[in-house]
Amino acid sequence: MKRVIDLTISLTLLILFSLIILIVAVMVRVKMGAPILFAQQRPGLQGKPFYLYKFRTMINLHDDQGNLLSDDLRLTKLGKFLRKFSLDEFPQLINVVKGEMSLVGPRPLLMEYLELYSENQNKRHNVRPGITGWAQVNGRNSISWEEKFEYDVWYVENQSIVIDLKILFLTLIKVIKSEGIQNGKNSTMPVFRGNKHYEG
Repeated sequence: MKRVIDLTISLTLLILFSLIILIVAVMVRVKMGAPILFAQQRPGLQGKPFYLYKFRTMINLHDDQGNLLSDDLRLTKLGKFLRKFSLDEFPQLINVVKGEMSLVGPRPLLMEYLELYSENQNKRHNVRPGITGWAQVNGRNSISWEEKFEYDVWYVENQSIVIDLKILFLTLIKVIKSEGIQNGKNSTMPVFRGNKHYEG
């Protein structure tokens, strides 16, 4: 049932917002150049890797040693606008159609984080990752990593169609209000350093 809902809603959104998606793609190409999409390998169901798609929001700026500058320095004005209204997430509907993601589930993080999770935190990979999730409607980037994982594990252990529909509705409200986008003064979450002994 969840898969049917994912396919139905994702295909419907891709059709309904096709013009907006096209406009965003053109704006990214004009303002930031190629590539239009940001593709990065992330862990999916049971940690199996897949490539997550998003519209680019950052440019590649390096220091004198060739290291990438911080996210805050590389995030463009267009990128901030796309993130504010979650427009950069549209390409993930393709991941949902392909069966790599669900509309609702724990957000897919970085592959290198896999070895840093506690046994309890690792339960977040027992379901398909989502475009939105219980952690996203309960703080998104404004909460700590530990709080995020607590919300993720709660979702895995309590998931239902009713909860999914509630999360989708709350996500719409969050997007309209542009809540939880930043972590303090930072535009993105800090790097997760690991907490294997944390069992919350």
